[in-house]
Amino acid sequence: MAAITLETAKRHLDIWLEAEERVAINQSYTILDKTFTRANLGEIRRQIEYWENKVQELQNIAKRKGRNRIYRIVPRDL
Repeated sequence: MAAITLETAKRHLDIWLEAEERVAINQSYTILDKTFTRANLGEIRRQIEYWENKVQELQNIAKRKGRNRIYRIVPRDL
């Protein structure tokens, strides 16, 4: 699987937010081959949560330039 870019994650998040809005005003909404209705609002919210987390993760990676900070602490009895 190819790496997901920040722009792609934001675009997907926008799509799912639009889907939620349309379902909330009592319309059905189609993404690719899936049709979502009010009954599938839970699935839409799970996807929104996933893409929000993905956007946050990619923003954190960009902020740290791809590096995680690890600190090693060695307790000493002086």
